[in-house]
Amino acid sequence: MKYIDIHKMTDAQFKRLTGISWSIYKLMIEILNAHSASTGRPPTLTKENQLLLCLSYWREYRTLFHVGMTYAVSESTASRIVRDTEDHLIKSKQFNLPKKTPNGSALDWDVVIVDATEIAVQRPKKTEKKL
Repeated sequence: MKYIDIHKMTDAQFKRLTGISWSIYKLMIEILNAHSASTGRPPTLTKENQLLLCLSYWREYRTLFHVGMTYAVSESTASRIVRDTEDHLIKSKQFNLPKKTPNGSALDWDVVIVDATEIAVQRPKKTEKKL
């Protein structure tokens, strides 16, 4: 949904949609507006819609292709918007994720690494049977 469609939502509805309150959203917009580029081609989406694009990507776990289609931008543009927005919000040092890791020296951490890359399968060629 674009900003024009949701700007009249209550705080409870907005939080249910995006995962954050209106006050946090407005703080994020202030930070993003402080880092806006003054030169170059103007962006297709407003800062409000760019932030909503990021929030929907983070909240719904949709692919960048699907998020881009919702906001009428390409997949690469959606990726750039998410990356730039994340960078600006992280650099502001006003937002962080809470870390709830257990403390103590008696902890035994096991690490499992899964390689999920796709590899082409080599199959033997079929031989033709003669009747």
